[in-house]
Order: sequence, then C-alpha cells, then structure tokens
Amino acid sequence: MTVQTAEFTEIAEIFSQVGATGFLHAREVGVDNGPEVTVRADEPVVLASVFKILVLTAYVRAVEAGTLDATGRTTVTARYRIGGVGTAGFADDVEASWRDLASNMMTMSDNAATDVIYHRLGAEAVKQVITDLGLADTHLIGCCEDLFDSVVADLGGTAESDLEELLAAATEDQMWALSALDPTRSSGSTPREITTLLNALWTDVAASPEAAASAREIMARQIWPHRLSSGFPSGVQIAAKTGTLPAWRNEAGVVTYPDGRQYAVAVFTRADSLAERLPAVDASIGRAAFAAVEHLRSITL
Repeated sequence: MTVQTAEFTEIAEIFSQVGATGFLHAREVGVDNGPEVTVRADEPVVLASVFKILVLTAYVRAVEAGTLDATGRTTVTARYRIGGVGTAGFADDVEASWRDLASNMMTMSDNAATDVIYHRLGAEAVKQVITDLGLADTHLIGCCEDLFDSVVADLGGTAESDLEELLAAATEDQMWALSALDPTRSSGSTPREITTLLNALWTDVAASPEAAASAREIMARQIWPHRLSSGFPSGVQIAAKTGTLPAWRNEAGVVTYPDGRQYAVAVFTRADSLAERLPAVDASIGRAAFAAVEHLRSITL
C-alpha cells in the first residue's frame, strides 16, 4: 500500500516551501508489505554521509566474525586529516580503538574515522552488505577520500591541491557540475532502499542479533539535532545518520515511539541554493518525517 493522498501533497509542499526538492520513504519497522509514505521514494539520491550506515553494518559484521577486534587500536594519520569534526580535524596523529572510531563515524560523522575503518574492512566487505540486502539501486564510488578526490579532479586540481582553496575559487556553475552532487556519478541510492537497509538492521537481518544491536546502539548516540530530531517531540527516540554536501541535506534513521512502534524514515533534500547554511531546509527534514510517521500511525492495519 503506497500512501500518496493528502499526505503526499502536504509533504511535497514542506520541501517546496523552503526551496528544495524532497525525496522520502517511511515505513513501519518489521511490517512487510504494510503502509508506506512516499515522496519520489524510488528516484536516485546522493547519499553523502548516509553511506556510513553501510560501513557501520560491515564493521559490526567483521567484529562479530572475529576478523576485527573492536578494542584493537590503530592510528589516524595525516593522510586522513581533511578538516571537519573529530579526528578529521585533529592537528596531530591520534591512536584510537576501532570501536571508538566507529562511534565517531556515526555520532559526529567523522570522515577520517570512516575512511580508516573503510580501508581496514575493504571495499568488498561494504559492497557485500549491498549485495546481501538486494539493494540493486545502491552503489558506492568509495569512501570520503574518493569523494573528495572526485571534487578535486572536477575542479581541475591535482593531488597536491588544497581542496578548500579549490572550492573557494570555484564558480557556481562549476559547483553544480560536480560529479559528487550527481547521484548517478556519486555514491547513491533511493529513499526506499535506505529504509530497507534500516529495517534489516532493526530486525537482525543485516547482521546477527548481537551485531545489529551494536549498530543500533551506536546510531542512537548521533549528536545532530537540527534535522530529523527537530520534528519529533521529547520521548520519541531517534537513531539516525545525517549526510551533507553542497545543495544536499539528508538524514535517515529509525524513530521509536513510547508505545514501542518503530518507523524507518529516509529523507533526502536537494536545495535550489548552494548556500552553506539553509536552516529552513534542515528543519523541513524533521517536519516531513514527522508528518509521514504520524500518517502511518493513523492507519489501522
């Protein structure tokens, strides 16, 4: 059952009112073939850091399989120092456990932590998650390092170029033409496939019960309150992952109501503007997600 009635119109308008195109899929966790709310749910979207849910899934699988010791330690070196939050912005090399890096990857979207884990697991381990879950419309171009390398190349830079300097000098036309902003040339998926991934993590299909529970616990510690969480009242638990690139603002996660019912929601937005700060677009993610979930809750199965 696909809900495309008044709710579809209402949610689409939430995005258009703030100068963005929205893509959304919402479903109740553990309910197969149940009601769903869709807004361009099968159209391609840029994942940005939402791809880290796939890396997290591969990580907890490796820990469960014994091929990676979560308490083992590694060093995040200058190779990964690209700026931003967490170890990506540190001035010096830092040693940390794999589980702390996994926490940084998901709670604050630490790009360096992500890439260190990705390189330790290997691309095939992450792609195996996609294959196992039948995510036919999901593809990755690599990790954060690969994404940034594509931006450098698109802007005519070299391996020695400073990414921030290239971005500062880029024209608006050059920015819109970046392959990183095109879901067919960047890591991409669809909202429906991301809720499929979330549902699989919350029903112990994507990994063993213990491993999946570990992934859920990590995602519940995410610190950003300005998108998905902003739309829901206190008492509703949120476990989610954001994703951000120029024009793209996303968040996907599972919301748990006090009555125990859980809903997987994936919201992707493409703004009409390249402005760095678009708080109204950020807030539209929470508003749209709340409207979708409340509609699902109003339906008697």
